[in-house]
Amino acid sequence: MHENKEKKCKKEDKFLKELFSEYKPVKDNLIQMLNEIQEHYGYVPIDVQKQLSEFLSIPMAEIYGVVTFYSRFSLEPKGKYCISVCLGTACFVKGSQKIMDRLQERLGIGAGQTTEDGLISIDETRCVGACGLAPVFTVNGEVYGKATVKKLDEVLDEILNRKEN
Repeated sequence: MHENKEKKCKKEDKFLKELFSEYKPVKDNLIQMLNEIQEHYGYVPIDVQKQLSEFLSIPMAEIYGVVTFYSRFSLEPKGKYCISVCLGTACFVKGSQKIMDRLQERLGIGAGQTTEDGLISIDETRCVGACGLAPVFTVNGEVYGKATVKKLDEVLDEILNRKEN
């Protein structure tokens, strides 16, 4: 077990070394570098934020501000399946809150959280650009329109019953 952890650290160090060699250490590169970090890790770890702060010579508070401002970035690891429920006006009026409530009830977690097994994360969004299909929820970007609590239950059952989970 310890051996695997060491290999993982070496692999991560390689990623950061390559990232830092691709970019000049200037503040203008912050968002692009954060994008690559988010893609690689699935979130922006605090220790990586510290290294980025040192590399770009900008305060940690500024990096934290950018990470928390843009919904693209996450401070916590996301699940294998990220379920987002639209709570924008069109979806909300057509019952998306009931879908969110059911999702939270079934999984025992709230918006912005991930199940203990790392399988599913819940997010809320304000608009996915599919107002004509309201209410909607997405699973890893796949849109489920004219959604119902029953449809959510069917999708959740399918995810939870998959053999590779």
